[in-house]
Amino acid sequence: MTRKIHLIAAARPNFMKIAPIWRAMTENSTVLEPVLIHTGQHYDKNMSDVFFEDLGLPKPDVHLGIGGGTHAHQVAGVMLKYEELCLADRPDLVLVVGDVNATMATSLVATKLHIPVAHVEAGLRSRDRTMPEEINRLVTDAIADLLFTPSPDADANLRSEGVPDHKIKLVGNIMIDSLVRTISRARELEVFTRYGLEDGGYGVVTLHRPSNVDDPATLEAILRVLAGVGMPLLFPVHPRTRAVMEKHDLVTRCGLADSDLKFIEPLGYYEFMNLVAHCRLMLTDSGGLQEETTYLKIPCLTLRPNTERPITIEQGTNELATVESLPGQVERILAGQWKEGTVPDLWDGKTAPRIVRELEEYLAGRPA
Repeated sequence: MTRKIHLIAAARPNFMKIAPIWRAMTENSTVLEPVLIHTGQHYDKNMSDVFFEDLGLPKPDVHLGIGGGTHAHQVAGVMLKYEELCLADRPDLVLVVGDVNATMATSLVATKLHIPVAHVEAGLRSRDRTMPEEINRLVTDAIADLLFTPSPDADANLRSEGVPDHKIKLVGNIMIDSLVRTISRARELEVFTRYGLEDGGYGVVTLHRPSNVDDPATLEAILRVLAGVGMPLLFPVHPRTRAVMEKHDLVTRCGLADSDLKFIEPLGYYEFMNLVAHCRLMLTDSGGLQEETTYLKIPCLTLRPNTERPITIEQGTNELATVESLPGQVERILAGQWKEGTVPDLWDGKTAPRIVRELEEYLAGRPA
């Protein structure tokens, strides 16, 4: 007898985490039947469709079509539509990844309907409750039945919050599964040559956190510093960030039209990872890129006061940065004075098969 598993995907970072799990279920399990649910938080082609294509994911079995809006709008919309789906066609387990609004919303629905929840990337903590993602992480982990963690610090966080050991499963970093599968092909594309750049002769920027981009004065200060770091920077601009830039005409106000800071459209997974794989440094506020650059041993500056992935600082190539500290940190990187870092245990591209084995064992002990 097969057991139906809802795989919840909502936003661009989720797709890289869901893809290897979907593949491991379809290729390696005769027990688990994955049903791919796209809630629709990221819905334009550059943020959604192209990632499904690049990662080899099929068209979603269900698309809830929630779209954008405030946090309350997204959470409420997902809960209403997802409850209808579960009542009409109840799954045996709901698997959620990461820390977006849909992660929390679908977990709440499933828990109240007494459907088991498994959370991939459980236990990550920034200790910053002004971040909406931190609230999503805390709520999801408090109600999940299985907590799949990427690193020992996540296990320690969950234990300190009273989670019993039998719920905690250290399986490794699911983001690295997608990276390991695709990096060879991504390296070959030479996307950077489109912009007149050379291998290792540029940096890559991504910014989308509300704390960095929603306030135009904050974003302006960041852009001015980035434009003056002394090397070409490619900046695939997130729709959230672009909206603020255009509304306040920041490119003109900051005199960036002819600067080394080059704004480009969001790219697909392969194209973007080509830029990352060949860059000299990464400047970001993304969680996943802290992990991917650690695996690739590329210097990473995280423009945030904290991170839920401290292992990328303690063991990897990442450092936190501020507008004030960033120029000096870039100078150290360009001078070859950066730490090389090491790849954490179980960041080996085999996390998805470990998750599938744990799910099969868990469901074997539950009535169908």
